[in-house]
Amino acid sequence: MEILSAEEAALRVRSVDNLALPLGPGQPPAFMTALGERTSFESLEVFSALLLGLYPLFTRPGVRLRSGFFGPAERALRAAGHDVHFVPADFRRFTAIAERMAPRVMATAAAPADADGRFSLSLHAGATVEELHLCGRDPNRLLIVEINRRLPKTLGIPPQYPHGLREDEIDILIETDQPIFSLPDAPPNAIHRAIAEHVRGFVRDGATLQTGIGAIPNAVVSLLAEGPGGDYGIHSEMFTDGLMRLVESGKVTNRKGAHDGYAITTFAMGSEALYEWLDEREDVRFLPVSEVNTPALIAHNRNFVSINGAISVDLAGQIVADTLGSIQYSGIGGHEDFVAGAAFSHDGRSIVCLPSVAQVGDQPVSRILATVPPGSMVTTPRHQVDIVITEHGTAELAGLTVEERMHALAAIAHPEFRKDLEAYIGQAAD
Repeated sequence: MEILSAEEAALRVRSVDNLALPLGPGQPPAFMTALGERTSFESLEVFSALLLGLYPLFTRPGVRLRSGFFGPAERALRAAGHDVHFVPADFRRFTAIAERMAPRVMATAAAPADADGRFSLSLHAGATVEELHLCGRDPNRLLIVEINRRLPKTLGIPPQYPHGLREDEIDILIETDQPIFSLPDAPPNAIHRAIAEHVRGFVRDGATLQTGIGAIPNAVVSLLAEGPGGDYGIHSEMFTDGLMRLVESGKVTNRKGAHDGYAITTFAMGSEALYEWLDEREDVRFLPVSEVNTPALIAHNRNFVSINGAISVDLAGQIVADTLGSIQYSGIGGHEDFVAGAAFSHDGRSIVCLPSVAQVGDQPVSRILATVPPGSMVTTPRHQVDIVITEHGTAELAGLTVEERMHALAAIAHPEFRKDLEAYIGQAAD
């Protein structure tokens, strides 16, 4: 293992090469910044997802980014005309994509070594864990690990899921001490709180929870933390400040039926307070996405309740959660896996939440639509969808006929748009 500066490590990437990086919080920012100081490449292919910075690397000639999940950085780079492309795949399939790519170079963030000499992968397990180990064992490949003293040491479940790298697997070690990307809570408004009140009615004592990030999930977990219920479990792709507050409320026992005793996740994003709280925390465990997002394992948890968002839903129940018309906005993530897995949990429910309208300029636009707009991509198909909630109510779709589903969804649209939706249903019936 060599200890190099980020700039020295960046010089080890060839002019013609391929590189894989983890999603979001697993990315090594100092290395990526240094790599961007090189002004051109003949051909550098990079596979990653959810960039946490506008790295100049992806503006350089010869660099092509293949992203499995767009965030603000990918959207900005694409809008500026750079070589950025979306790879349609859910989070679990990133593992197979990285395996087939078999990149010569892999780079990841990690926490400093523990007493046993193992470098915790900190805030991200995700889809690259196995490929990191394979890269580290292959003398023809290059594994670069950027340790940051500010990153928390988080735990897996050894021996199967150690959530760390050994010193003898690492080719190049970069040492940094820079601030960690943080994502402050989005404060809920009256609409978000109204949606959360509807959601709370489906969360029984003893439920196992999956939530994403954003104002609606924050409002839901706040209600649960402050309310009378409890005995909850956590099995969530993403660990957030809201879930931290739920654990701190004393209402989480993690008697779930799968990985009992632990809150299970595959990555964490949130505030600096969350990262400090996660440091060496025994009751939160980070596992690969191939484990966390497997529908069969999700279903093995008792009373599973998945809570996800959407951009729009049509009257058939088709969920659009990652595109705006034909424009790629975010990514597929674990949306369908958790919707599907919750359906097969004993007394499980899957909930898709969205405000009833969006503002497009000065114009309110219904997010419950007669049909999916041309060019939009369906994230989750109609037959997987159980419950849809807006601030105007709840549509329980599972078991309803096509026409019943349409009426149920029209009933929770904004009142300004219900008449047009019902007129469409009448025409469809004719």
